[in-house]
Amino acid sequence: MDGDATVVGGGLSGLVAAVRLADAGADVTLLERHSAVGGRVRTETVDGFTLDRGFQVLFTGYPAVERELGSDALDDLDIQRFDPGATICRPGSRSVLSDPMRDPRHALASLRNDEISFSDKLRTLALRYDLDRRDEADFFSGPDASIREYLRSWGFTDEYLANFVEPFYGGITLDRTLSTSKHVFEYTFRAMSRGAIGVPAAGMAALPDALADRARAAGVDIRTGTAVESVRPASGGRLSFGGSSDADRAVVELADGSTRETDVVVVAASPPESRRLTGIDAIPTEGVPNVTGWYALPADAAPDSGRRILLNAAGESPNAVVPMSTIAPEYAPDDRALFAATFLGDEPLHRPADALRDDVRDALRAWFPDGDFADLETVDVHRIRFAQFAQPPGVHATLPDVDDPEGPVVLAGDYTEWSSIQGALESGKTASAAARAYL
Repeated sequence: MDGDATVVGGGLSGLVAAVRLADAGADVTLLERHSAVGGRVRTETVDGFTLDRGFQVLFTGYPAVERELGSDALDDLDIQRFDPGATICRPGSRSVLSDPMRDPRHALASLRNDEISFSDKLRTLALRYDLDRRDEADFFSGPDASIREYLRSWGFTDEYLANFVEPFYGGITLDRTLSTSKHVFEYTFRAMSRGAIGVPAAGMAALPDALADRARAAGVDIRTGTAVESVRPASGGRLSFGGSSDADRAVVELADGSTRETDVVVVAASPPESRRLTGIDAIPTEGVPNVTGWYALPADAAPDSGRRILLNAAGESPNAVVPMSTIAPEYAPDDRALFAATFLGDEPLHRPADALRDDVRDALRAWFPDGDFADLETVDVHRIRFAQFAQPPGVHATLPDVDDPEGPVVLAGDYTEWSSIQGALESGKTASAAARAYL
């Protein structure tokens, strides 16, 4: 296939689109305004600690993960896996709730867990069986409802929702009220039953880095630190998005005033930036915030927490605490223990870092009364105003298609699917297919 393509944005969807277009024979240039690719999937090193930009995990059960990376690259990521399930915590009490199908060693402990009724445990197994039988095409279509309404329709009790689902899915959807679309619950619940949750040993940025390596190997010219001002038809004026356009090629105008002409543009920037560049009003720009605090202890003072997420069943600040260096020892120096704590809603965006740390210290002291947390210190706090786009019931039916813009331009981003790594990867694949029509 002949022709040249320009990808605007080096997040997961843009990288996948670039790889696929280059593999098909196109001459591809990827423009990323930041100094590194990855979009919202980023990692930094602070004082020897590996910190992802906000608490993020990889669901190995997402079908697009192995498809877009390949099994060899996925193995090279050295995924450090969480133990299935979670630990439900309240003052003076910790109880394991695991998946007996994937973690039979803790089946008895889960059976004895009195935070969840036996009938709710049976309903969980029935729900798992129902979702596992569904075809991939059956998700994100049909009638919708909130997660809370959906689980109540299955007969789950309020205690199950409050003790487990609210804090656990609060971490996934950043919405402890369970007002997010049930489609998100269904898809992620099935993914967890089919695979593991984990992080690459080198941090979540290893995922876009692996895709970037694939892109360069395919011949993609990746240019970081390159911002895009506008996209317009080669004949002049602006592209007629949402209307008709007879432009055969497009011009990408860079922030430095230079331009490049191209057969097709794949707009894979953030949702607000993609909306600015294309004028497609269906691109969602309402974001859900997340605050992630990273905290350290001397290694010999770290509690024996296991390799599970610690859910706060008695309060909302923090929503959960994750023993990151227990799960992924590479995330911390040998003599230190690293924890990630998540805070939901708008209020934590403005709280002082010391106040957030004190909440984490108080929670750990309550959950581990014999522990010593006096030396708990803040490594960093990530305050992210747009961690996901909002996903209330019905939103997925209103999202734009990748080929909604007229003329030689297509969209790529999780906002064309659903807010997740799976959505971003799938969107890149769909966008590349649409872009090939212009080459």
